[in-house]
Amino acid sequence: MKILITGGTGLVGSRLSEMLLDAGHDVALLSRSAAPAAGGIRSFRWNPAADTIDEAAVPYADAIVNLAGSNVGEGRWTEARKRDILASRLDGLALLRRELARPGHHVHTLVSASAVGRYGDAGDALLTEDAPLGPPDDFLAQVVRQWEDAAAPIAALGLRVVLPRIGVVLAPDGGALLQMARPVKLGAGAPLGSGKQWISWIHRDDLCRLLLAMLEDPTWTGPYNAVATYPATNEGFTEVLAAVLGRPLLLPHVPAFGLKLALGEMSAIVLASQRASNAKVLAQGFAFEFSDLKSALQALYAQPA
Repeated sequence: MKILITGGTGLVGSRLSEMLLDAGHDVALLSRSAAPAAGGIRSFRWNPAADTIDEAAVPYADAIVNLAGSNVGEGRWTEARKRDILASRLDGLALLRRELARPGHHVHTLVSASAVGRYGDAGDALLTEDAPLGPPDDFLAQVVRQWEDAAAPIAALGLRVVLPRIGVVLAPDGGALLQMARPVKLGAGAPLGSGKQWISWIHRDDLCRLLLAMLEDPTWTGPYNAVATYPATNEGFTEVLAAVLGRPLLLPHVPAFGLKLALGEMSAIVLASQRASNAKVLAQGFAFEFSDLKSALQALYAQPA
């Protein structure tokens, strides 16, 4: 297939491009820069904020993977930052919907990223895809709701739309793990808040393999929790990370009120609890390479099991 990726230079998209090429697919990126991507991957230019796109981009593709969206963990959540977080997700889907409504393309599938943040702070509840949306005052939950709703008009055009609700993506070179590992490596690691909040995570390679399965197998449709089989509490995650890195945990928990003072509303990223179930993914026959946290972290840090 010819796969068009938005957000293709990010933490997930760059690795997904490699795996798609290895699997024999052709890959092109939608980018705000016209420069060719690494490895000779074709690049089409778009600017969702300006509602512009290379008219050859969508006709190129058989399927689209939409990973576009600014990082919610970068920068304090001012009102302007919140608007950017939302617009960076909705504008691209609106532009794709406009282009996909036009004749002359052969796109049959859209895999559009979502997030387990949709469920809000759910405590110890085991969250299936039918779990309720987080409350109206939960910013991330409402962003994800609108993100998914923006893909619905594309499904109405007759395309197969798959919505992977992605957990914390583990990769050594970026994302949440890089931020979590930094203080641990310095001997200053500590659980955050109560430490009892659940983290639903997934190894980056497993996520990319899952996205590949969603592209290739037409039986995948609708939302799926894109998370590993065994989530961990924040405290458990920190302890396993310290053990894998060979560092002690000497400090007490970082109190929730301190995080809220330092981060404001953005503290919800580390204090909210989401214990998501991947039973629906497993029922599709997908096999995770990394189901437990220890083996995932050992692989990421190239240590023997």
